[in-house]
Amino acid sequence: MEATYLSVREGLLRLVSRLVPPKEIEDIVQETYVRICRVKQSGPIRHPRSFLYRTARNLALDYLKRAETRSNVSMDDTNIELSALEEDTDDVYEQVRARQEFEQFCEAVRRLPLQCRRAFVLKKVYGYSQKEIANNLNISENTVEKHIALGIQRCRQYMKAKGEAGIKPVASHSARGRHG
Repeated sequence: MEATYLSVREGLLRLVSRLVPPKEIEDIVQETYVRICRVKQSGPIRHPRSFLYRTARNLALDYLKRAETRSNVSMDDTNIELSALEEDTDDVYEQVRARQEFEQFCEAVRRLPLQCRRAFVLKKVYGYSQKEIANNLNISENTVEKHIALGIQRCRQYMKAKGEAGIKPVASHSARGRHG
């Protein structure tokens, strides 16, 4: 089984990289190996390659579910914070607007072409260098740069279109002339 694992390891890395953040890929593939070592003790596996790919995929999906649960807990915390600030309607309004703007930005990112979105998120969300992104996505640094520039341009266009449709970006306190 170890030989099968070693022969498909690169494929497992590619599979998992499509599902989870780069920093989680190696851990999930290693956990896949740990799982096959445990199963090996309980009996032979008929289709070891399929088993490895299915195990890696399931572990990656489990990671995503856990990450989503943490995200939902954070959103619940935000809702509690909003309730606590009801007396100061200006602050509540700004938080709601910022959240709406963030949701719109997330939608703009979701609309990017897949490879562009991957490069953009690795750079802007996870802070990877262009070289790291190029290595991770198996593309040139020049292509990474183009994807990031395209991502910025398309997100700006999307946000601008949403702003013109009546959803204005949140102004900062100083831009609005607010005095504390």
